[in-house]
Amino acid sequence: MNMNISSCVGFQLALLPTVYGVELCVALAGNALALWLLVSRERRDWHPGAVLSCNLAVSDLLYVLTLPLLIVYYALEKHWTFGNPLCKIERFLFACNLYVSILFITGISVHRGVALAYPFFSRHYVSTSRAKAACAVAWLAVAAVCAPVLGFASTCEEVRGNSTKTQCVAYCAGTSALGDQRAHFLYVVLLGVLGCLVPFLVTFASYCVVVWVVWKNANISQLEKRKIALMVGSVVVLYALSFVPYHVFQSYNLYLKLHGMFVCWVYDAYQVSKVLAALNMCLHPLLYMALFDSIRVVFCGKGPET
Repeated sequence: MNMNISSCVGFQLALLPTVYGVELCVALAGNALALWLLVSRERRDWHPGAVLSCNLAVSDLLYVLTLPLLIVYYALEKHWTFGNPLCKIERFLFACNLYVSILFITGISVHRGVALAYPFFSRHYVSTSRAKAACAVAWLAVAAVCAPVLGFASTCEEVRGNSTKTQCVAYCAGTSALGDQRAHFLYVVLLGVLGCLVPFLVTFASYCVVVWVVWKNANISQLEKRKIALMVGSVVVLYALSFVPYHVFQSYNLYLKLHGMFVCWVYDAYQVSKVLAALNMCLHPLLYMALFDSIRVVFCGKGPET
């Protein structure tokens, strides 16, 4: 049902400040500790997986530092007090964190798949120096692809009753420096396809290879095979829950706005998907525990032999 956007803002204001506050604490503590452990304990075996994981943790920490701005923004009932440049930077950092996280998760899955399916190739050609170079390329590529966000994002004035609120939005007609609403919609859809759908398919295929290779190995017990399959399935499901709903509901919400419509449940679902997208920062330490014994010992208090 179409209705005025102001009637749906209440759910957003009730949800986001509290959840972002919890995510700030959990993601900051988890990723800071994980990064310290990666640098201090895994340096003796600084393999490509550690390089990818380290970059993923850095990406999460960079975005975590912008969450206090969003908490204040929603606590003030969507009133942005930090100026237009910081609005653009916050939106840009969110986009960069989202897509660089997706790339590094995809990179980790491809690395594990190749290492299992083609161990000799992996040993000779997948080196730490090449992993570092690939990470540098990933950062530069994501920054370039997300650069239009700096043009689209803008502060936007909204009149509410007797007061005027300054919002920080992904696109504001009349104040955004780049393109029009249709161009913004097409850009978002393109990001969804290239930045989410394609990497998801690659990640899914890589973990299918992992399960296939493990299942064929007669030296691995059925219990261990089930554990690996469960871990792989969990990673794929968490990936899908963290990233896919955000892109689906963001695109659908923008499509409705482009055609002059507003559907409250779609807008509310979009807000929930924002929480899920940011939630991946809190879940990444679980990925590190699955990859590295030293981190698993600290978080779980158990060594690999137990």
